[in-house]
Amino acid sequence: MNTRPMLALVAHDAKKDAMVDFAVRNEEKLLPFTLVATGTTGGRIEEGCTRLNITRLKSGPLGGDQQIGALIAEGRLNGLIFFVDPLSPMPHDVDVKALMRLALVYDLPMALNLATAEILLRSARLTGLKTTSTTPEISVSAI
Repeated sequence: MNTRPMLALVAHDAKKDAMVDFAVRNEEKLLPFTLVATGTTGGRIEEGCTRLNITRLKSGPLGGDQQIGALIAEGRLNGLIFFVDPLSPMPHDVDVKALMRLALVYDLPMALNLATAEILLRSARLTGLKTTSTTPEISVSAI
């Protein structure tokens, strides 16, 4: 049985380069995870990060989003990093919305852009801990 936490990586076409750059910069942090990705995104990451072992699912429009959704519903996924392109129309937009809906329903940690992906990757929640930190919150007056 696999005890490594599982992380899904997905990126719209206009965001695939950003996802590859993110993976390259964070390859060492991604190594402990069981990684799944939609088809093309997974292939692009594998080219840039040869040490990562990625299970490539179908491409998003061909059912990859649903495959990741099934992993969420089965409780097998610990986090989702989905670089969304908000400026391009997506023919499979309903699939994308369904995937995000499942992440919300199951309270799955989800990052939709680079800024939140960087934070999520540092989160103890990805390893199954219920809390993300013992560090107290920063008060507004300290900022």
